Amino acid sequence: MNAPYAPTINAGGRLMELGRPMVMGILNATPDSFYAGSRRQTEAEIEARADQIVAEGGDIIDVGAYSTRPGAAPVSEEEETRRLRMALAAVRRRQPEAVVSVDTFRPDVARMAAEEYGAAIINDVSGGNPQGAFGGTQAEAEAWPEGYVPPIFAMAARLGLPYVLMSSAPTLGSVMLDLSAKTALLHSIGVKDVIADPGFGFGKTVEQNFAIMASLERLGELGLPVLVGVSRKSMVTRTLGCTADEALPGTIALNAIALTKGAAILRVHDVKEAAQCVKLAVEMATTIGI
Repeated sequence: MNAPYAPTINAGGRLMELGRPMVMGILNATPDSFYAGSRRQTEAEIEARADQIVAEGGDIIDVGAYSTRPGAAPVSEEEETRRLRMALAAVRRRQPEAVVSVDTFRPDVARMAAEEYGAAIINDVSGGNPQGAFGGTQAEAEAWPEGYVPPIFAMAARLGLPYVLMSSAPTLGSVMLDLSAKTALLHSIGVKDVIADPGFGFGKTVEQNFAIMASLERLGELGLPVLVGVSRKSMVTRTLGCTADEALPGTIALNAIALTKGAAILRVHDVKEAAQCVKLAVEMATTIGI
């Protein structure tokens, strides 16, 4: 589990050590996220979820207000902002010291979350696409004109925050090319900390998801910490013939595999179980000296 990348990221002035894998707990301020158990809409529900993430060992609270599940209705920037303001205020009331990431592709939403509520990481599942294309060729870097800088990239540089860069490309090779090109652009405009997300479930078949997981350690060649988000997704449910509500055991299995292949951050609905995976992986690595 020796990290092939810089072992820290600067999250809003706080240095976070990534030599030990971290757990990012999902907090969805949405009515329509794919896993019903993750939806939190009232202030009381959001406060309770923030407390739960921290109590169960979460290192980061990832707050989102725009569902990216297939077929979800678009959400206006005004509605996303309204939901996030309510959610982030509730999180800060209960967990003022927590490291918060904001799950958005919109630069002004990211700015609001950072400047008003201290969000310390931008988690953009669009890979920099200003229309929020969550999968497919619209999100690919090669479609951008020469010299183009996505607005969310520019905002990450302006705010000086780590940026989670996700790829919707379908194969490991194309994911690595996509992440490499976009990381070079991010670094060139001053974004120092980039976290690579291979985009499980975005623009990929189930078989392609498993092919990327099987060779996940190859992403270490990019020299970036890797975030893995497979929690209760279709690569679990379709393979096992179960619902998202029944997908915890499969999620645990894939998270454990990801840790053995160098994942630095697990993005999950089930924080306690993921934290246990991390603890066991760290103990094994310490015992055998890797």
